[in-house]
Amino acid sequence: MRPTESREDYLETILLLSREKRYVRSIDVAERLGVTKPSVSRAIGLLKDARLLEMDPRDGALTLTEPGRALAEQVYDRHRTLTRLFQAMGVSEETADRDACRIEHVISEESMACIRRVLERQP
Repeated sequence: MRPTESREDYLETILLLSREKRYVRSIDVAERLGVTKPSVSRAIGLLKDARLLEMDPRDGALTLTEPGRALAEQVYDRHRTLTRLFQAMGVSEETADRDACRIEHVISEESMACIRRVLERQP
């Protein structure tokens, strides 16, 4: 996995977990992504260094910074849009979601804008 892809996956996961839970902790991220706690610790350190994430020193709660939240929202929007496109083309929900997760990291903004326009014309 490329560093940018990994970073985006962590941010997107933290965003989604924060919508489900009051507090997001490293163990939640590890469980959702199916990775080890040391992998999450390393990723969190990098996200903190990039000022995309903060961790409460008292309880370990993870909170996205404004730039982190903006990037996570952008990735999640691409994911939802691509999933919707694939499903409109007849791809199964599971495959559409899996493929969108891969493509969301590399697709250009130009292509995303065109996909959004196409989907807006859908009934």
